[in-house]
Amino acid sequence: MYQYILFDLDGTLTDSREGITKSVQYALGKMGIKEPDLASLEHFIGPPLFDEFRRCYGFDEAQARQAVAAYRERFADVGWKENLLFDGIPDVLASLHAAGKTLAIASSKPLVFIEKILDYFSIAPYFAVVSGATLDGRVSTKTQVVQQALDLLGVTDLSQAVLVGDRMHDAEGARDCGIACIGVTFGFGGEDELRAAGVDKIAGDMRQLTELLLG
Repeated sequence: MYQYILFDLDGTLTDSREGITKSVQYALGKMGIKEPDLASLEHFIGPPLFDEFRRCYGFDEAQARQAVAAYRERFADVGWKENLLFDGIPDVLASLHAAGKTLAIASSKPLVFIEKILDYFSIAPYFAVVSGATLDGRVSTKTQVVQQALDLLGVTDLSQAVLVGDRMHDAEGARDCGIACIGVTFGFGGEDELRAAGVDKIAGDMRQLTELLLG
């Protein structure tokens, strides 16, 4: 069974929709775009912000960077706290840790924010490695943060590693790096998206997730 378990953050460990959508709304306002419907911005949860601003609003590179900077302005102030730990996650992490599993974070969120959130929810001690994006964009994609986590962990047998995530980008990043992916449907992607993306297994709740990870 898997020894190295990598977790996505947003939509996998935490329900971050409020902080992310309100910060995207703020950034769009700075760019002269009014978007009153926060639910319509939930697609920003998961993929790199820079790519999503360009894809959805046709921003050029400079505009996308300006939007990301505006997003981070609000997120660094209040957005990161507009967040909830999914019920049952501490128990899942405790069970895996007690079983001797090596846990890591692999999120395309900037590392500085990941560390603040893990500390805020008092779950940082469970993770041997925290891999996130860099503020300069050098590391930004899911593939890059997953590979960075595997390198930091010193994984040599890829069959011993798995990524747990809720979006198609998680499945793609895991596949690019040669490891398995377990999709969770309590996040933001949903079962249809996860199956289409080719995840290896799907967990609908914390009990199923724990069983899949412990075998």
